[in-house]
Amino acid sequence: MPGRKPLVSFVIPIYNVEKYLRRCLDSVLNQTFTDWEAICVNDGSPDDCDKILKEYAAIDSRFKIINKENGGISNARNVGVNAAKGEFIFFLDSDDFIHVQTLEILTALAEDKNSDMILFKFDTRFHEFMSKKIRNKEDVSNFLPESRNVIYKRNRIKSYGTENILFHSTERKRTLRVFHPVRRHCYPVLALYRKSLIAEVPFIRGIIMEDFPWWSAIMLRRPKTIMTNLPLYFYMPNVSSILNSSKALRMIESIATGIEYVYSLYSAYASDREFKHFNREFLWPFTIIAMRKVKELDNKLDVAVAQRAFENLYKQGVFDKTPTLRARKYRRKIIKFINKNI
Repeated sequence: MPGRKPLVSFVIPIYNVEKYLRRCLDSVLNQTFTDWEAICVNDGSPDDCDKILKEYAAIDSRFKIINKENGGISNARNVGVNAAKGEFIFFLDSDDFIHVQTLEILTALAEDKNSDMILFKFDTRFHEFMSKKIRNKEDVSNFLPESRNVIYKRNRIKSYGTENILFHSTERKRTLRVFHPVRRHCYPVLALYRKSLIAEVPFIRGIIMEDFPWWSAIMLRRPKTIMTNLPLYFYMPNVSSILNSSKALRMIESIATGIEYVYSLYSAYASDREFKHFNREFLWPFTIIAMRKVKELDNKLDVAVAQRAFENLYKQGVFDKTPTLRARKYRRKIIKFINKNI
């Protein structure tokens, strides 16, 4: 029917991924659930991604192409969400791909439980296998695991519901303070979101590690959530990234920007219990990541910029509450670093 809105909108930011893009789009095209559109945001990609996108749009009108100047993944996702017409949003990175039943399963769970967010897992065996292949400099662009076509029976799918996903979430590798099942890391992918949940929570532009502040803000909205352990997402590893001094500084500044944003949110809107959990499981783990990057700074100007970033957070009281021995150790390091003469 002309003008009819799809139930699900994929939002796919695309930049310099021509060797992976067909695999990604094929996984969308082959979904057993068909009521979708794919918002493909070509973020000024310099390779042949635009040509590939045109091929798929010609094959199936559900592929919608937005061409724009390069603005980074945050901007591309924001543009995609604004253009999406679906009731639900599915973020898919263009070098990754998904199981054929992904939407069938997730929309069924959403309908059964009237949920705002449905969480699932990525295939860890595929990820580990790809990591080894990439480290060995093998071509993995066309590799497809057999598990992508395993058929799941919907009446045998186990799931768990919660109305406070924060207490099931952590950025720490080891913790005893998180409810099971556990959601690890701040991935925008690995979820189906009701658009009304996320439409007013844009990704912060111009930073890396943009996932952390965005996911933190979503958790604080206390969405009605369903969790399943099905490995429906095939996540490509990036083992080639090397941080030089300028990139280390950008990571420090990006994390500081994210921390400032979420600290103000949680200070204003979180309960004491929520703030305590977030402080221990997210704020301090990211603070430690940023502080550990200081040793990679190799010039006085970058060190001075990093000092100001930590000092601003310190003055706002971000580091006042140290929930663990490790946090107290790093608080002392931060104070020493801020006061270091350069």
